[in-house]
Amino acid sequence: MSTSSTVNGGISFWYAQEGAPAPREPLPGDTTADVCVVGGGYTGLWTAYYLKKAAPFLDITVLEASFCGYGASGRNGGWLYNGIAGRDRYARLHGHDAAVRLQQAMNDTVTEVVDVCAAEGIDADLHRGGVLEVALSPAQLGRLKEFHAAEVAFGEKDRELYGARETAERVRVTGAVGSTWTPHGARLHPVKLVKGLADAVEALGVTIHESTPVTEIRPKHAVTPYGTVRAPYVLRCTEGFTASLSGQRRTWLPMNSSMIATEPLTDAQWESIGWDGLETLGDMAHAYMYAQRTADGRIALGGRGVPYRYGSRTDNDGRTQPQTVDALREILVRFFPQLAGVGIAHAWSGVLGVPRDWCATVTLDRSTGLGWAGGYVGSGVATTNLAARTLRDLIQQDSGQAGPTELTALPWVNHRVRKWEPEPLRWLGVQTMYAAFRAADRREAASRTAATDRIATVANRLSGR
Repeated sequence: MSTSSTVNGGISFWYAQEGAPAPREPLPGDTTADVCVVGGGYTGLWTAYYLKKAAPFLDITVLEASFCGYGASGRNGGWLYNGIAGRDRYARLHGHDAAVRLQQAMNDTVTEVVDVCAAEGIDADLHRGGVLEVALSPAQLGRLKEFHAAEVAFGEKDRELYGARETAERVRVTGAVGSTWTPHGARLHPVKLVKGLADAVEALGVTIHESTPVTEIRPKHAVTPYGTVRAPYVLRCTEGFTASLSGQRRTWLPMNSSMIATEPLTDAQWESIGWDGLETLGDMAHAYMYAQRTADGRIALGGRGVPYRYGSRTDNDGRTQPQTVDALREILVRFFPQLAGVGIAHAWSGVLGVPRDWCATVTLDRSTGLGWAGGYVGSGVATTNLAARTLRDLIQQDSGQAGPTELTALPWVNHRVRKWEPEPLRWLGVQTMYAAFRAADRREAASRTAATDRIATVANRLSGR
């Protein structure tokens, strides 16, 4: 069907619903602070929140290039869940028990976000229905069972494995042959969360300056066109936009992800689909999808479109290529054929941060006062909260306000990773990787064999994924 009536871009569907926030004033000139946070997304706002709650006397300034939630925090799929990028690698580097502690911290983080939203009166359309990930082919089912067993081995004793019939009792995905479900997940409205969090941070006395792009970060300095903020601690919380900072072009790759939101479905359509538990929904494809049933009765569904733009360029207004919109709609109809005629109300895109080893990290360099957190590889809605609490503890430890904590001992703390390759190798590598994943998905669907396609195995190994 035609997409001529689909709103394309405009940041995201979530902002189309909520409207852009009232603008905050830019930085008026040179100033000082105890802590300067660069980036007004989830990582930066959660960090300011926890630092100010722990030490109300701190003078904290947040600098945001556009407005709070302009990046991934206002464009994501609304998955508050316990996944963290790099856990398996951390298990190899630091031992299984260390990775189990990291996973448990992520499980607890879902509850932490829910509790803070309740305490601060943030109505983010939260519903804790867990996460359901489905398999649609024999190869996907094999990976799903391996994934389920691995999650249980990392401490998720409350995770459940379903066959085709049990899966359909939750969500009637056409062709689903099995699924795994964890209770450690919730659906939310990303923009309602980021707006509420920004308001809560300001109410605590944190200063937020918007329309203030930081062009350079160096020890004790955050440089902007309007002036420089000098602070003992400068924290980089810029995720997919990190490459725009001086000297950071190859630090984290800005991976593009795209989404669509349908028109509201009818009661009859929902009856045919099920999905009464409001689980977030994913699959076991190599080029995977993610979806939620929104509070106003739509399906918001995402996946990879154009995965990467040459030179680590980022798309600003979220506009999405028509072929990507078509590809996402094909996934929607493959999952739910009865929705073949449903309208697509909105399409948008955004970037997420991908380190070279695909591991999320949180770091404080005690010699310089520079800190950073990110590289969430698309799992940032909850991980940002854990990262922020960890940055809080690292700063309190460094400043002598507190000692080491369970969070500062987690294996992702102060993890270092090499930079991405220079262009054109970076662009060629990412394009080849996702072409391989898509080819593997097609081959698995056609062959109906239980083995993961070797193209995907090779691509994973070469990419470091």
